[in-house]
Amino acid sequence: MNTPFNGERLKKARIYRGLTVAELAERVGCQRQTLSMYEISKSQPTDKTVIARLAQELDFPVKYFYESSNVSASGTVYFRSLLTTNKKYRSEQIVKMDYLSQIYSLLQDYVVFPEFTPLDLPNNAMPEQAAYALRDAWGLGRDPIDNIISITEQHGILVTSFSTSTNDVDAFSQFIEVDNASTYIIAYSNNKTSAARIHFDIAHELGHICLHEWSEDIEEISKEQFKSREREANDFAAAFLLPEETFKKDAENGPQTITYYKQLKKKWKVSIAAMIRRAEKLGVMTTDEYQYLIRMMQRRGMRKEEPLDDVLTTASPALLKTSVIMLLQENVFTPIEFMDELSCSYGLSINAKEVEYLLDLPIGTLANPKIIAFPSLQIRRNNN
Repeated sequence: MNTPFNGERLKKARIYRGLTVAELAERVGCQRQTLSMYEISKSQPTDKTVIARLAQELDFPVKYFYESSNVSASGTVYFRSLLTTNKKYRSEQIVKMDYLSQIYSLLQDYVVFPEFTPLDLPNNAMPEQAAYALRDAWGLGRDPIDNIISITEQHGILVTSFSTSTNDVDAFSQFIEVDNASTYIIAYSNNKTSAARIHFDIAHELGHICLHEWSEDIEEISKEQFKSREREANDFAAAFLLPEETFKKDAENGPQTITYYKQLKKKWKVSIAAMIRRAEKLGVMTTDEYQYLIRMMQRRGMRKEEPLDDVLTTASPALLKTSVIMLLQENVFTPIEFMDELSCSYGLSINAKEVEYLLDLPIGTLANPKIIAFPSLQIRRNNN
């Protein structure tokens, strides 16, 4: 019995490439309605030439369109910029999360990952309470966090970064479940490289993980509900990165000026804007003082790019990429074998460059054959 063409796979590949149905139909030379019927599996492409053109235009192996996977990301995806980002761009990231969950399914069968332990919080837990509970659970005390990505990965939450087709996408997170084991993936756009921005983005997603429901569709809740959850996640991030007990002392220890908060930014790795907002909430400065500093930042063009944004650094995600490199170095797989395993055992036939992109691996990690050392072998040379 022949395996049928998987219309859902076609739809995901199209969304992954950022194309509309009409755009793809024009590229492959078929009717938009025909392509739509393929995607909802109301019709099957029988012409091998059409299938080959689809595979070529989308840059996916033909085999991909005949596969299905038992593993996928589940629940909602939280986007920091849900209200300002076009649904097309959000859909792209959701498909990426789906592919990541399938890659993770392979990896966790061969690698022992740290386990994430959810917080045991009361239903009415406030963001600040949850932030301090997570700090305590992770043994962070109340000191500044130098590398939030590494700490998050050490406690079993997966983190990755990749370029996005729009700067409107900051960070997003997804619940995944594989073989009765569950965790979360946080992804952030590496279009923006400010360490302070990345730290707040990751902390914001941790707020969603600790505080919010993951079984519903975020697209279906009201704007008011979404805004409320975003405020809670922002409040969590501010308290997690800038604990009252220690940050308030620093804020009170100097003048309420942009120059002073620039100095604090070096220590706390949090943006000046976030710090003065936190200082105002903690009663270190008045609302008038806060608004004055915000206006000053706007006049100086600091709302988009702050001082030290090009100086402060943070480590890149390492857990997922290191697990792949370890499997290669320990000769569990060659690069070709890894991609074959992903295809044959986990139902995801994609090009090696896509795995490298999704895991932020060095280009060529999975595309090049593994070099095998053979010391006694020499090149034949012409002595003439």
